[in-house]
Amino acid sequence: MSTVLLKALSFILIILTGYILKKLLFRDPAPQRLLAFVLLNITLPATVIHAFGQFSRDTSLFFIVLLGFLCSFIPMMLVYLASWRQRKEKRAFAMINVTGFNIGAFSLPFIQNFFGPGGMIVACLFDIGNAVMVTGGSFAFTSTFLQTNPGEKQTAGTLLKKFIGSVPFDTYMLMLLLVLFGIPVPDTVLTLIEPVANANAFVAMLLIGMMFEFRTRADKYRTMFSVIGMRLFFGAACSALLYFFLPFPLEIRQVLAVVAFAPVSSIAPIYTIRCQSDGALSSLTLSISILFSLVIMTGLVLFMKT
Repeated sequence: MSTVLLKALSFILIILTGYILKKLLFRDPAPQRLLAFVLLNITLPATVIHAFGQFSRDTSLFFIVLLGFLCSFIPMMLVYLASWRQRKEKRAFAMINVTGFNIGAFSLPFIQNFFGPGGMIVACLFDIGNAVMVTGGSFAFTSTFLQTNPGEKQTAGTLLKKFIGSVPFDTYMLMLLLVLFGIPVPDTVLTLIEPVANANAFVAMLLIGMMFEFRTRADKYRTMFSVIGMRLFFGAACSALLYFFLPFPLEIRQVLAVVAFAPVSSIAPIYTIRCQSDGALSSLTLSISILFSLVIMTGLVLFMKT
């Protein structure tokens, strides 16, 4: 129990360090953009490759990819159906920010610390399905269903370019193909990238701290907490279903149950703006959801490990 709490505390300290650095030294957004580039294009892909390099082919686990997609897609559609009387701007905000999970920048380092390489594989497979929504699917569906961008055409080619342009998504697809065809990652490559992969947790938590922002209008808090409340509701439902009803070993179900409480995607504020909604409020929602996720995910790990 003390080990779990110490690991969670280490995450909190790194996040706090990032927030303090932003306030004292890095007020300009350039360092955040640089750190985000390093995370998305270097440390996260290295982590994915290193995790899959130790993966023994098990075709039954590929079902987790579909689960990742469904757990991201279904909440968005339920919000779309339930919010039909609300203003378009508010509907777009809810659909974008309820959808998807922050796996690469938050949950993957968390799982890496508590469940090791085996848990990393499960989280990565879940994130492949989740990435379909997070890296463009949520924006494509929301902007199309609500007609938030009348002058912007949503074609299959446009959506495909968004996916191909995502280095983490490309890395997931490449590793999935290698596993499907039984092509191993050379040990030399795994040894070379291991230090980079080990740095992912630190870089991710430091970036999250630098992204924290608490300023917004008071009247916006109701909208923010309603979205966070919906995320917690859907997270609890997905977590329970994944843990109690999947025909997988206990450790796999434990990882999925924890991942279901991941915070808002770090890309959500960008797509919120593109859907003509409140990007600043989305950034605040991301920050607050991280606090909720850290507490709940740590609590679940404590419960499961004792």
